[in-house]
Amino acid sequence: MTNISIILQSFLAFSYVMHVYGASCPVLECWFVQEKPGGGFHAAMSQDKSLLYINTDLDSEETRFKQGPSTDHDRVYYVTDPAATLCSSSLHPSEGPVQKSLCEINPFMPQPSTVQWTVPLMDSAHSPIYLQADWYTAALQGFDRQLRLSNVMRAPTATKEPKVVLSVSSRTFMIRSRLREPVVLDCGFWVDASSPLSGSGFAVEWRYQFRGDGRLVLAYDGKSDRFAETQEEGVGLDVTALHETGDASLILQEAQVRHSGTYICTVYLPYLLAQVAVELEIVEPPFLSIFPSPLPLSMPGQVVTVQCEASGFYPLSLEFRWMLTGPDGKVRPLGQGSVTGHRQGPDSTFSQTSRVELDSAKLDLGGEVTCVAAHHGGTRRASVTLNIAGVSAPSIEDYMAMVAVALGIYGLIQVVSWTFSSGSDVANTQEKKVK
Repeated sequence: MTNISIILQSFLAFSYVMHVYGASCPVLECWFVQEKPGGGFHAAMSQDKSLLYINTDLDSEETRFKQGPSTDHDRVYYVTDPAATLCSSSLHPSEGPVQKSLCEINPFMPQPSTVQWTVPLMDSAHSPIYLQADWYTAALQGFDRQLRLSNVMRAPTATKEPKVVLSVSSRTFMIRSRLREPVVLDCGFWVDASSPLSGSGFAVEWRYQFRGDGRLVLAYDGKSDRFAETQEEGVGLDVTALHETGDASLILQEAQVRHSGTYICTVYLPYLLAQVAVELEIVEPPFLSIFPSPLPLSMPGQVVTVQCEASGFYPLSLEFRWMLTGPDGKVRPLGQGSVTGHRQGPDSTFSQTSRVELDSAKLDLGGEVTCVAAHHGGTRRASVTLNIAGVSAPSIEDYMAMVAVALGIYGLIQVVSWTFSSGSDVANTQEKKVK
């Protein structure tokens, strides 16, 4: 009981210290980007260097007292982020020369959404006074590629003190997966509970984009607890985690080639939305088969054709090369051979074949012929032995076979010798009895 009391007191003291001295986060450098007045279809954009002083406590003045406006930046904002998403270590490198995080701020105009799964969010009227403010969006990317963040912020009119109302983030926005494996595309969101918009529910939408092709993957109305009808199969959300912790991650039961591309996670509140993009790359290394296998015994001067097939790989890029390892262990490159065009199978993976001609007159004592296929998903090898009649040195397998034969012959001799020896002893015994 005493130990528990000491631990509790230590925790309370730590919490107090963090509240008094650790409420603020490191400063963020951002670009404030907006359209210049009087722009047309191709409106010019202006970019202003900005500083964001982050604080997790709305009532704290600590950050402002510590840091004044910077003369090197055009804009300075004092941002309140109760969820502390802007305090992530991915946005604030602790030490060493690392790449800075990317940060961009834009003006934002709250407006009702037109997609059907957000209609129930606008059923109840909200005070327009809350919407009459200065609204911003902030898009950030961590320096270590482990965080992508999108925030919607509200500031009282003509002030530089925005507060985060909606935050959507992904901690693994670049994912690589093998075929037929389950995949989770990370997306989470946080809503300011003190905002009048937080009590009206939310909606989540996942869309897919790849080379101009787009489709709706999944849409969920959190207020009505209802999924929209889509053509996508094998996808889902953890609804319990979605409501309890804001985990909006998309679950793919089995990764296929068609899943490779960009996925956009969008979270809707009444009049607000924020979104992050997640990249999924499907990478499947090739399976190699070499034939004929084993190779027939070659006569001196004979040309032997060997083929190597790489199948079931994705994406397309693949590089063949051949090599010969002689009995002395020396490796001799044989080039890439004659490569066929690629073929695409029913599962959208690719196959390709390389062929090489082996002139036994030029390959000395033969050896081990190896096909190597270098691919984005990994390098694969397949080998076969080339034996040339009259010149090929015995392989390890040949030596083992000869030893086995010798042992067999020796055992047979021993059995025969024992048999004759036993027969002779019996004859001598019978002859003695007769006498």
